[in-house]
Amino acid sequence: MERLEQILSEIAGRENVRENEPMKNHTTFRAGGAARLFVTPEDEDALVRLEKTCQSAGVSYTVVGNGSNLLVSDSGYDGVIIQLGSRFAHCRRDGDVLEAEAGILLSKLARFACDQGLSGLEFASGIPGSLGGAAVMNAGAYGGEMAHVLVDALVLTESGERMVIPAEQMELGYRSSLIMKRGYTVLKARVRLVPGDKRQIQDRMDELNRRRKEKQPLEYPSAGSTFKRPAGYFAGKLIQDCGLAGFQIGGAAVSEKHCGFVINKDQASARDIYLLCREIQKRVYDRFQVPMEMEVRLLGDFS
Repeated sequence: MERLEQILSEIAGRENVRENEPMKNHTTFRAGGAARLFVTPEDEDALVRLEKTCQSAGVSYTVVGNGSNLLVSDSGYDGVIIQLGSRFAHCRRDGDVLEAEAGILLSKLARFACDQGLSGLEFASGIPGSLGGAAVMNAGAYGGEMAHVLVDALVLTESGERMVIPAEQMELGYRSSLIMKRGYTVLKARVRLVPGDKRQIQDRMDELNRRRKEKQPLEYPSAGSTFKRPAGYFAGKLIQDCGLAGFQIGGAAVSEKHCGFVINKDQASARDIYLLCREIQKRVYDRFQVPMEMEVRLLGDFS
């Protein structure tokens, strides 16, 4: 790892490589152990070289954005975390199309769209993730989803090839995509919007954010909706009907405001959160015979 750290530092710059970086500082759950190496590349070429280096060294690596859908184990991640953050947040307008880099926050992109008088991203204004992650999992809320606006995405394949995938070839489904299935890294994406009145767009975003504050436990660290919606059901309703509102393991709890949210209520460990999620899955299945699949991505050893 020492030699690898030296090589990564030569690629990304010594100031952009950290050893044993606490991942609780980089996930919205605010829990979890350290990444052996944590790298924040400055540009796309550095990212390509970083991935190739990790592959050649046979070292596990994971590319992350805002960490809004990620839980890292307390024992940490014995590999390389590559974060696409503010350096990958440029966006531009071309007619009714916005092109943006993967690290831009959805809230920032929605704000930019509003300022440009373009409608269609209002649903995304309160989603805490980045554009790259949103394209990977076809993020959505309040009746809108990325599939409704995506034009295409520029991705990096595992072989290091840059490739543009049109939206109609992305196999965009409920919290899934071809990009997710094949493990590609999103570099950029384009969304097509429609001209609208800035005031009306802003009013719609304000209304959706007001509803979020009323119905979601935004005052606590979480990963948003913890479980995918089972076909024909609502995850939060199933959890509530099992009497689990407020149920707690360690510092992790089921939100009483919205049972679909597992929250870090009191300095929860990653294991607290994981065990609570497993208990929810068990109780819902025992009572309703409905399997609950987590939306949250697990990284590290939870055994």
